[in-house]
Amino acid sequence: MAEGAKIRNFLNQWTAYAPIVAVVALILTWGRDLPSALVVIVAGLLCIAVLAAVHHAEVVAHKVGEPFGSLVLAVAVTIIEVALIVTLMISGGTKTQSLARDTVFAAVMITCNGLLGLSLLVGAMRRRVAVFNSEGTGGAFATVTMIATLSLVLPSFTTSRSGPEFSPAQLGFAAVASLGLYLLFVTVQTRRHRDYFLPITTSGKVIDTEEHLDPPSTRAAMISLGLLLVALIGVVGLAKGVSPAIEAAVDGAGLPHAVVGVVIAMLVLAPETIAAVRAAARDRIQTSLNLALGSAMASIGLTIPAIAIAMIWLPGPLLLGLGGTQMVLLLLTVVVGTLTVVPGRANVLQGGVHLALLGVFLFLAASP
Repeated sequence: MAEGAKIRNFLNQWTAYAPIVAVVALILTWGRDLPSALVVIVAGLLCIAVLAAVHHAEVVAHKVGEPFGSLVLAVAVTIIEVALIVTLMISGGTKTQSLARDTVFAAVMITCNGLLGLSLLVGAMRRRVAVFNSEGTGGAFATVTMIATLSLVLPSFTTSRSGPEFSPAQLGFAAVASLGLYLLFVTVQTRRHRDYFLPITTSGKVIDTEEHLDPPSTRAAMISLGLLLVALIGVVGLAKGVSPAIEAAVDGAGLPHAVVGVVIAMLVLAPETIAAVRAAARDRIQTSLNLALGSAMASIGLTIPAIAIAMIWLPGPLLLGLGGTQMVLLLLTVVVGTLTVVPGRANVLQGGVHLALLGVFLFLAASP
């Protein structure tokens, strides 16, 4: 009886209805040209669906524990990203040939500088110093660096094609290598060295379970998993509906088309950002860094293979290679990130430096 009461109370929350409302709105607006007022409403429903997705992902994460919980949200966000990129590339023509590169690079910069910097800043401001496991975080950052260089830097230097793109064989190799490295990291994170990715409090205590909060029942977790999937469908579909308005706004403002990729990345990473800040505020910096670096890794390690498969039927080339300015920003992120991760402790300065790097990236994306 108590279990049934809990389920009914759970279903009475707004987070239970928001995903369903988002999907209904998606059905009603799919394939239609939306007027400005309706675009605003759809955007509002999109934000609510994102918040609901965060809630349900956290419920599932609490049930399965760390670091599995971080993987749930990272993979969910990547599904959104891949769906948006492929959908826009199908309907966008030549303007979207570099959309995958722009979105993935933006995701790496936002996660490795924005999420990481904000998490460190919040944690350090509340407790003077943010403490995390350098072994797990260092391994994650090294993997992100490897697959980012393989997928985004090397295409600018290969000679099989004239532009910053891989040949089909090179793209296939990069996709398999990226996916393989991601799966290897997941194995290390969840099985062989799970303790490297467990939260550590400022006092040095390792937290294997969430304190003072009972985990949800299996039934409640399964309901949240189902609602999470529904919310993701709503987010992807509604984002596709408002994307023409975003592209029109970008073109109308005279901004580079790469800004569209930045907007997509910021949109799909909103759940990660909220979850990471919440974890940092609870002195769970390791959880925040798991989310940040896990999202960066999934964004490349899963998106590039998915796009490579989609290129079988998508027309036109796939431009993956970064330009000179973007390479400098990626290199600076790698150097600063390494210096941040190695000590296993950070203060507000490190958080501020990473956020400044994000600011530079956003400014140069709008004004190259």
